[in-house]
Amino acid sequence: MPDRAVRIAIIGAGPSAFYAAAALIKQEDVEVRVDLFDRLPAPYGLVRYGVAPDHQRIKSVAALYEKTASDPRVRFFGCVEFGKHITIDNLRPLYDMVVFATGAQSDRSLGIPGEDLNGSMSATEFVAWYNGHPDYKDLNPDLSVEGVAVVGVGNVAMDVARILAKSIDELKETDIADHALEALKDSKVKNIYVLGRRGPAQAKFTNPEIKEFGKLETADPVVLASELELDPHSATTVEQNRMARQNVEILREYAERGQGDKARKVHFRFLVSPVEIHGDGKVSGIKIERNKLVSTEDGYLNAEGTGEFEELEVGMVLRSVGYKGVPVPGMPYDKRKGTIPNDHGRVLNPETGNPIPGAYVVGWAKRGPTGVIGTNKKDAEETVELLLEDVPHIRRAGVEAKAEQKLEELLEGASCKYVSFDEWQKFNELEVERGKPQNRPRVKFINIDEMRAASSGS
Repeated sequence: MPDRAVRIAIIGAGPSAFYAAAALIKQEDVEVRVDLFDRLPAPYGLVRYGVAPDHQRIKSVAALYEKTASDPRVRFFGCVEFGKHITIDNLRPLYDMVVFATGAQSDRSLGIPGEDLNGSMSATEFVAWYNGHPDYKDLNPDLSVEGVAVVGVGNVAMDVARILAKSIDELKETDIADHALEALKDSKVKNIYVLGRRGPAQAKFTNPEIKEFGKLETADPVVLASELELDPHSATTVEQNRMARQNVEILREYAERGQGDKARKVHFRFLVSPVEIHGDGKVSGIKIERNKLVSTEDGYLNAEGTGEFEELEVGMVLRSVGYKGVPVPGMPYDKRKGTIPNDHGRVLNPETGNPIPGAYVVGWAKRGPTGVIGTNKKDAEETVELLLEDVPHIRRAGVEAKAEQKLEELLEGASCKYVSFDEWQKFNELEVERGKPQNRPRVKFINIDEMRAASSGS
């Protein structure tokens, strides 16, 4: 075992990063020191910027991350951008091992004409806007339109459809960003179309997500009974899969309700694919094609177009058809999978197929964008187990007693005024205090300058 603590840098400070840090400090075989770096001033990644503001229970997992970050063996450095302020080359002399927890920061495109029109954007951008992500505060989506198409039937698609469908009374006591709350207050959206290319049995949303649409104050779910008819393969899926079965049952109950009498409608459409977005500079409609399901040799049900088309009058299109990782400076990249090439978490050199010594990956950057927040826990523990196995064989970084000083010098030299976890806790307390008069969990700061000004009383 080494004669000093093993120094580990984690790039990213979202769920997978914190689960990795927790696994590292929980084990007792190797003494460790862990530093987490994130380009944003606030930690927790998707818990803060991805989870819907009306799903506060899911956000409670941040309490576990806070416990990890408060451990004296762990430090957080916010506003530190990998590739700009720090690189793999200048971290190597300071750290024995580096773990990448960089997530899947980009989204997949539809690949259809009109996708670049004004009013066509990713659901990722829209979610970041209403959650107060600093990069998207000026997105300014046009909510004067009456129709919105949401392409995809996963939980993110459900989130954006629900936020668009909810009344201000339903949103005003959440931690939605103030700019989004103000914009949604004047929303003219009446019809929200949620489009799934396959059938209801293949929908990826969970039972609680679809159930919520039956309880909205000012919006009715609308489902066509004809689109709930199941082919033999789908019927088998529903029979064998509890979540799919319950989803179909809920959708059938919505179909029986009819149109309803509320001002807004959320139309759940299945077996349809967008083929073109129309508009003269700005979205004015979306053309969809009716699909049929065809079983492939490996048993996958593929959606194939039938040549029957329909036009939906919409002024905004939000695509939610999956995420992908982006290349990390100095690390290999699997373009097809959108991940860092790895073997159960050990980063691989794509030319040799061998592990790159001291380099590891966790979360979506490791396995792709699958699973929920909790899925990252087991995933991170798998990587950490391999990392600990490698400790006796790694090349040790040369800096020892002066490592912390050297890091400070490195960041100062890069003109990086980082945010510590103590500072973040002060900002966090201020956000919570700002929310209390409005009976909200918090009122978010959107950028670091705003945070620092508030904490100094200026």
